[in-house]
Amino acid sequence: MAETTALPEVMAELAGLDDPRIRAVNEKHGDDHGVNLGKLRALAKRLKAQQELARELWATGDSAARLLALLVCRPKAFGHDELDVMLREARTPKVHDWLVNYVVKKSPHAEELRVAWSADPDPVVASAGWALTTERVAKKPAGLDLDGLLDVIEAEMKDAPDRLQWAMNHCLAQIGIEHDGHRARALAVGERLEVLKDYPTPPGCTSPYAPVWINEMVSRRNGA
Repeated sequence: MAETTALPEVMAELAGLDDPRIRAVNEKHGDDHGVNLGKLRALAKRLKAQQELARELWATGDSAARLLALLVCRPKAFGHDELDVMLREARTPKVHDWLVNYVVKKSPHAEELRVAWSADPDPVVASAGWALTTERVAKKPAGLDLDGLLDVIEAEMKDAPDRLQWAMNHCLAQIGIEHDGHRARALAVGERLEVLKDYPTPPGCTSPYAPVWINEMVSRRNGA
């Protein structure tokens, strides 16, 4: 497809990819689209980066179109306020996750948004702030108050709504995995709060329960 791909053409192709069986599975997880993600990625590869098309796809409000938009956009082309609006519009978990991971993390506005979103009263917005904080814990921890983060997690994670709780738990695990000096406290917080302790984990997968997750990842790194 050419650089000037028309929106109706792309929407028609997306409609043709919709599979009721995939939609039924996705709806159990809060997502409202029926497009196989492998096929969606193949379409994005054909389209290549098209920022104007990405904005048009996003504006449709359709989840499959928005996922495609996040694959064909130029992440650094979005402004701070534009990304803030997009996050608040991202109704479904997959769109929210892809927006944060594929676009915001690559944006020059990521740090400003991380700080603002972390303090937002909307727990879904706050979860995006915590996801960006987890990224910094792993890759750019300089300047982060890890003890302060653990204080907030210890005080608030147990009663946080699901998506925010999940994001805070991931941050807790990442602190324990990446930072030896904070590992004992991260383990102790996880053990005391018992968040996700009984989460059903398929064979061969690591439990999201922070103490198990931390110990498993540290063990792997140490070659145990």
